[in-house]
Amino acid sequence: MGSDEHRAQAPHTVNFVVITLSDRRTKEDDYSGKVIREALTVAGHREIAYELIPNDSHALENLIEQFAQRRDVDVIITTGGTGISRKDITIETLTPKLQKKLDGFGEIFRMLSYQRIGSAAIMSRAMAGVMNGKVVICLPGSADAVKLAITEILLNELGHMVWEAKK
Repeated sequence: MGSDEHRAQAPHTVNFVVITLSDRRTKEDDYSGKVIREALTVAGHREIAYELIPNDSHALENLIEQFAQRRDVDVIITTGGTGISRKDITIETLTPKLQKKLDGFGEIFRMLSYQRIGSAAIMSRAMAGVMNGKVVICLPGSADAVKLAITEILLNELGHMVWEAKK
């Protein structure tokens, strides 16, 4: 069965959670979190929860573990903490928790980013993987980067990713 047949069998609606990591943003000015939530909701997906936490590995671990155990969650999307500064802890915190890593997501995201922003794309460590049958996607904190990931990759593949992760 090819990817077109897989997409046809995949769910058209997925239940998602958004976690924003930021020491500066509030829920009122979290543009990246808002972009994710609005784009996925408009596309027919269901928001289960939205959290904004500081760049703290323990807080992120606790939230991810809680959401990964919930039956009503298919996808966990983080925004922020994927860069190379000391405060960027998302990748180091979540990589050990993944049973599978989807290297192609980060590769394609960086390729698309390179086409838009040039060589600065090398500093993105955006990634995706599977934890407990849930799709986990780690996006940068930039609203433009989030829009790129959502429109060019996730709106096309999210249901397919969930379908595969649950098999």
